[in-house]
Amino acid sequence: MMKPSQRVVLLMTTAVLLSACGENSKLPFQAGVGPNPQLPEPTSSLIPTLKVSKAVGWKGDDTPKAPQGFKVQALADNLQHPRWLYKLPNGDVLVAESNTPPKPEGSKDGGSGLMAWAKRKATGIVMDRAGAEAPSANRITLLRDADGDGKAEVHTVFISGLTSPYGMALVGNELFIANADAVVKVPYTAGQTEITATPVKVTDLPAGLNHHWTKNIVANADGSKLYVTVGSNSNVGENGLEAEEGRAAIWEVDAKTGQKRLFASGLRNPNGLIWKPGSTELWTVVNERDEIGSDLVPDYLTSVKDGAFYGWPWSYYGGHVDVRVQPPRPDMVAKAIAPDYALGTHVAPLGLTYSDAKGMPENFSNGVFVGEHGSWNRNPQSGYKVVFIGFDNGKPSGMPIDFLTGFLNADGEAQGRPVGVILDQQGALLVADDVGNKVWRVSRTK
Repeated sequence: MMKPSQRVVLLMTTAVLLSACGENSKLPFQAGVGPNPQLPEPTSSLIPTLKVSKAVGWKGDDTPKAPQGFKVQALADNLQHPRWLYKLPNGDVLVAESNTPPKPEGSKDGGSGLMAWAKRKATGIVMDRAGAEAPSANRITLLRDADGDGKAEVHTVFISGLTSPYGMALVGNELFIANADAVVKVPYTAGQTEITATPVKVTDLPAGLNHHWTKNIVANADGSKLYVTVGSNSNVGENGLEAEEGRAAIWEVDAKTGQKRLFASGLRNPNGLIWKPGSTELWTVVNERDEIGSDLVPDYLTSVKDGAFYGWPWSYYGGHVDVRVQPPRPDMVAKAIAPDYALGTHVAPLGLTYSDAKGMPENFSNGVFVGEHGSWNRNPQSGYKVVFIGFDNGKPSGMPIDFLTGFLNADGEAQGRPVGVILDQQGALLVADDVGNKVWRVSRTK
């Protein structure tokens, strides 16, 4: 039973969190965007800023909004928290329907003490408000649009019984799946609509508490190596640095043996992971740290260098020290490199895909689309949209362009939240919406 003191602290904390009291952004959003973002002094408070959009879903025929010259329709609906998308060679689309795995009994995410306990309880209430507390479906669904009308006639369970699956990668006749606790593989035959084979473990992944549970995966050009993202077990190491072993990193895994090595580290929560077309450059989007103000720290898009360290938890954007992390490690700060491009503070980038002139007009053909899941630690809100970032001479440049918006209604409620983004066989953009429980298709009208 909850103690009276716990009940009081919980009620006070929840009231503050849900009312979005506290500090507001002092800088224009654009100040935290681009290759050289402004990084003001951190701010701190007993209870962090938290402005959460209540998840309400889409009404009737409402859809997100795309630029002129595009139409938006649901490729599929009635999904269960769709998070990630993968296109098979025959054009079939796989959708990971997934959510947070159960935490170990007695775990204390965020540390110990009365305020840490209250924060965990209040965060659970807030996550429920945001539509993120539903049990995980633990399955991958197959969508097939055989007649090309933009709506999937085939909508079937492809494989079930997984553990909070997320990323997928086909290598030859084997489909690799990144579960929350391991990379597994199953046999695949072209055109197959169901897999009943028992998944075979390729390698374990850091799991347990899983403060950040999503694991993405891509294969290199010849399929010999897999690259797997693993987010941190905390915001800035408050659960102890021993809980961060092997986390906040991208791993390189041998596809045949399962042997692995750290490819890059210091990446708080990397998600989208792609190869730059025609190159061996690996790119990712990363969710940076929270609770030091609405104007810090920008999430980012960056190329990922073999052996590089990107700062987490001791610093951000190169050598900007986070004094909350004790003991300090100036030696690690000295190694930290800055990312290529800031996406803005707290936008929560998850989805990432390169564009293609096949289905996109010239102004959207050279660059990347980023699915921004949306902020919780910023007032006013940020993200909750898909943006396009153009590339110039192989690097992101200019300001992001809104490509798919309208996920927040006029009252600031979340009708949907974008996650994974890919291009389909015709070059249209597909977007997984884990609040609207749909996969949206954005295609040219002319």
